[in-house]
Amino acid sequence: MRSMQVTRATTSLSSRLHGSNPRVYHPSASRSSVPHRGSLAPSTNRELRLQCAALFNLKQLFSGGKMGNSGSSGGSSGPSGWTPSSSTDVPRKVSKSGYDITPLTAEERGKAAEGLPRMAQYITLEHGTERAFTGSTVNGYSHDNKKRGVYVCALGGLPLFHSDTKFNSGTGWPSFFAPIDPEHIIEVADYSIPYMPRVEVLDRRSGAHLGHVFDDGPAPTGKRYCINAAALKFVPEGEELPEESKPKH
Repeated sequence: MRSMQVTRATTSLSSRLHGSNPRVYHPSASRSSVPHRGSLAPSTNRELRLQCAALFNLKQLFSGGKMGNSGSSGGSSGPSGWTPSSSTDVPRKVSKSGYDITPLTAEERGKAAEGLPRMAQYITLEHGTERAFTGSTVNGYSHDNKKRGVYVCALGGLPLFHSDTKFNSGTGWPSFFAPIDPEHIIEVADYSIPYMPRVEVLDRRSGAHLGHVFDDGPAPTGKRYCINAAALKFVPEGEELPEESKPKH
């Protein structure tokens, strides 16, 4: 019975996202009434995103699974789309912007995760999700931090986003319209929520789960990288980057 109720709720929510809705803006509407880059009013978009997250957690609870962004477990075996290096002797890979993007070994990944807060471990290794409007980076900066600087991965230290690309999406999670270097992330198809395919974002060096990317962001990319704050470490402008976060040439 519970499974049928969740299925009905999922179908209902999917129809709101993809079907008819009295709050959908149509092409015939005046240009001034059409919201930025979307077919739904901003408040509706945010409401549906939060409902989707809540519905997914409900489905996981009834099915006995873990509540997370992707519905799959990470751990030492590595998440889908990323594979750890077999040894530290493999040829090094360097991104176009000069950073080491060679995958960590399983041992290196596990050692790096040992010092992380439990929430950061849950998100990066188990594909978890922090509650909206509550997240903070592993070094204590709020999800709505407005200082200038660089966001590096909490697991492995690879630079991922710059504050210049951060914007207020109204979702309660740090949002960016572009990564520092496209080679620093991996995008993987995620079908964990029925009728709502998404694209998961992983850190290329450590395979850490970061969040998801959506096509409803601002110019110039139209992308919204919706990232868990606890998967990040913030380095304020003017402070020296950690050794693992520095370019290799």
